Amino acid sequence: MIRLLIADDHPVVRAGLAGLLSDEPGLEVVAEASDGDEAVRLAAATRPDVVLMDLRMPRVDGVAATTRIAAGEAGEPAPRVLILTTYESDDQILAAIEAGAAGYLLKAAPQAEIVAGIRSVAAGQSALSPQVAVRLVERMRRPAPESVLTARETEVLRLVASGHSNKQIAVALGIGESTVKTHLLKIFDKLGVADRTRAVTLAMERGLLA
Repeated sequence: MIRLLIADDHPVVRAGLAGLLSDEPGLEVVAEASDGDEAVRLAAATRPDVVLMDLRMPRVDGVAATTRIAAGEAGEPAPRVLILTTYESDDQILAAIEAGAAGYLLKAAPQAEIVAGIRSVAAGQSALSPQVAVRLVERMRRPAPESVLTARETEVLRLVASGHSNKQIAVALGIGESTVKTHLLKIFDKLGVADRTRAVTLAMERGLLA
């Protein structure tokens, strides 16, 4: 029997998933959590085999909760985490995988795909929706950020890291504010991120702003 914990902040979604999965042979829903913090606590209390984790939840989101569960806060051996969400940006996919998630499926996936993903993750394998798998392959094929960021883009990113606004960056570099926005969009695309915070974090992790 595969024991499941469902973590989602929408009661209707939790109830729907619990109803669907409870009817599947070999699956048992042992707990439901409405946010990431509760997911970690209930995972420690109920010791599920797999945690179905949404990404966007109040208080503690799915990525942070996955990190804590993978780090052993829910006990050892750590439950396997399968992200089940409506979001599929490169930034979110990578953040979840880096946090320790064993799989990433979309809520719009057929029930059979979700059930198969649960069984795969419980067996120690990974599970990725076709859309997510394609995004990861495309990301791996991109040149490393170190080889594609220009000197000006690095300069802009360094000022972003220092807390400068677009207007302040434009003044500091003697360029137009629209040019700053263009540089930022190119930086986001090259790094595969969606916002300034993640761009700076990833750049620091890879030593681009040293």
